Amino acid sequence: MPELPEVEVVRAGLAPAVAGARVRGVEAHDPRALTRHVGAPADFEARLTGREIAGTARRGKFLWMPLSDDPARGPEAVMVHLGMSGQMLLRAPGAPAERHERVRVWIEHPDHGELAVVFADQRTFGSLAIDELVPTPDGNPGGFGDAAPLVPRQAAHIARDPLDPAFDDALFRRRLSGKASAVKRVLLDQTVVSGVGNIYADEALWASRIHPETLGRDLSTRAANRLLAEVRAVLAKALAEGGTSFDAQYVNVNGQAGYFAHSLNAYGRRGKPCPRCGTTIVRERFTNRSSHVCPRCQRRPMRVET
Repeated sequence: MPELPEVEVVRAGLAPAVAGARVRGVEAHDPRALTRHVGAPADFEARLTGREIAGTARRGKFLWMPLSDDPARGPEAVMVHLGMSGQMLLRAPGAPAERHERVRVWIEHPDHGELAVVFADQRTFGSLAIDELVPTPDGNPGGFGDAAPLVPRQAAHIARDPLDPAFDDALFRRRLSGKASAVKRVLLDQTVVSGVGNIYADEALWASRIHPETLGRDLSTRAANRLLAEVRAVLAKALAEGGTSFDAQYVNVNGQAGYFAHSLNAYGRRGKPCPRCGTTIVRERFTNRSSHVCPRCQRRPMRVET
C-alpha cells in the first residue's frame, strides 16, 4: 500500500498541472472507484464539472484537491485515497484508456492547456470523493501543500504526519508513553501519527535499534525522540528517492517507479545480513502483517504485548 512518501510524490507531481485548472468534463467508468463519495457517479461528474482546482494537499496517506467554492455547498475538495494500488496519472487529452482506468477528468490549465487526470486502480480499494472541507481544530493548515486551515471531513480524524510543520512532538511522546501496546502498532495507528506504514515502521525501528514489540510506555523520552527522528529521516530519504516500488502498481503521475527499495535496511531482507552488524535479518509475525528485525541490534523486550 502506498505510504506517505509515495502519496507525496503523487501530490507534488499533480500540483503544477492541476492548480488553477478548470474541469471541463468527468467520466466515471466504475462506481467502485467512488465508494467514498456520497452520491451516485452522475452526481460526482456533475458536481466536479466546471469547478476550478485550487491546488493539492496531503495529510498522511490522504490526498485532496481543493475546489472553487460552490455557493450552495461551501468549501469542498476532491479527496483521493489510493488504497493498495491506486494511481493518479497525467495524460494527453486524446491518450488511450489506461489499464484498470476507473475515472478520467479532463482539465484545462491557463498555462499547460488541456490534460487528462486518470485514476487507475487494479484492486479497486482506492476511491475518489467530493467531500466537505472542515476547519482544523488547531487552526493550522489542514495538510502539506495548502495553507488553508481546512481538511476533508473524511480525513479529519487522521493525525498529522511527522513531516507536517504543525506536527506536535510533545503530543506524540505523550500518546506513545500512554500506550500499553507494541510500539510498531502505535506507529501504524493513524490517529496517533499518520503516513507510516509497515515498510517505514520497520525501517525506522531498525534505525533506532528498537524491537517492534517493545511497549510504547516502556520507551524513555530519549528513545521516543530517537524513534521520531528516524521516522522523519526514513520518510525524507524515501521521498527524495521517489518512494518504494516493489511492483508496477506504485508509480508517480508520469508512470515512473520509485527506487527506495534499493535503500532498505530491514524490510523485505529476511535471510540477508544486517547492514549494521552482519546478523541475519529475520521476519517475525506481527498481527496480520510481519516485521523484519535484526535480532542483535533490536533486542526483544522481556515483556511483550499479549
